[in-house]
Amino acid sequence: VVVGGNDDLLVKEFVVEMPHWIACGGPQTSLCVDAKIRYNAPAVPAVVHPAGKAKVRVVFEEPQRAVTPGQAAVFYQGEFVLGGGWIA
Repeated sequence: VVVGGNDDLLVKEFVVEMPHWIACGGPQTSLCVDAKIRYNAPAVPAVVHPAGKAKVRVVFEEPQRAVTPGQAAVFYQGEFVLGGGWIA
């Protein structure tokens, strides 16, 4: 049974609810980051946009495969961890 093709797994953006910020108090405006959505996946360029008090919208430069609700998303700038949260 084929439900969809490989391209159907590509996602350009997603929402993180209840993000936890380590290196900053959270973005007041859009913030360029490298985002990691799986432990063994490489960090890829993205922009984090504030989306209310308890969530952010993350937009990848290039669509990524299999962004999964419940997985962690972690945001970096260089070697510094800025924060992260759970993919909604």
